Amino acid sequence: MTGHAKAGRPNQFLRNLNSKIASIPMILTAVVIFLGGTIWTVVYSFTNSKLLPRLSFVGLDQYYRLWAAPRWIVSIENLAIYGIFSMIFSLVIGFVLAALMDQKIRFENTFRTIFLYPFALSFIVTGLVWQWLLNPEFGIQSVVRSLGWTTFNFDPLYTPSIVIYGVLIAALWQGTGLVMCLMLAGLRGIDEDIWKAARVDGIPMWKTYLFVVIPMMRPVFITTLVIIASGIVKVYDLVVAQTSGGPGIASEVPAKYVYDYMFQAQNLGQGFAASTMMLVTVAIVVIPWAYLEFGGGRNRV
Repeated sequence: MTGHAKAGRPNQFLRNLNSKIASIPMILTAVVIFLGGTIWTVVYSFTNSKLLPRLSFVGLDQYYRLWAAPRWIVSIENLAIYGIFSMIFSLVIGFVLAALMDQKIRFENTFRTIFLYPFALSFIVTGLVWQWLLNPEFGIQSVVRSLGWTTFNFDPLYTPSIVIYGVLIAALWQGTGLVMCLMLAGLRGIDEDIWKAARVDGIPMWKTYLFVVIPMMRPVFITTLVIIASGIVKVYDLVVAQTSGGPGIASEVPAKYVYDYMFQAQNLGQGFAASTMMLVTVAIVVIPWAYLEFGGGRNRV
């Protein structure tokens, strides 16, 4: 009986065959371009390539030079500061805004559009806007001083020790709206009966969010974290538009380091080494996410 059932069951490989055939170009593109390009970059990071790629292997020399470069160390420090605060504030502000929007307020669509609008702008536009707003001559500092607070100082883009926080402000302004929409979609997916049961049991709203709603929104939080993290690792145009890496090298980030060495300093080997380190950073983010989304879920079942 069991053997007959197996014989009559269609081959798993032949299921959705048309869809699998249609996906072949996409699979080939991913394998040839993305995987091939990644392998090519890693291989040439061990070479002494300058203006053009050449297979002149120098071992780990490029990596030794990379981690001995003060500019790269500053880039990593800035990325860590920017990344940690960006994740924390994006999630907290986005979730709070989503929770407020979920209260069935009037003009919800209008507010949602206003909060999401900055995400529609390019990072270059956002960077230029906030470069103007944070300019001490005619930005926020100038406006506040004109109101009577003559000792007020707010010029993060011109202070090396806090310049990365000026970049962070612009990034939060642009990206928090997207996080809010993702969180709002997750909140709207919570069964209404859960809210009713919490109210009947007399559970305070903040406890309902903290101990019931947020754990149920785990997949939403994981996906949001991956989206935020991928944007953090590749941040480039926002920095270029606001500070160009200045003052000095105070706001350098890894993506700008890669670009400058590959296309301006004409040192492809060093650029490839930095790119490989960025790839490692992405892998550190993506692999745990893939495990939590796929491997971890199967184990729990």
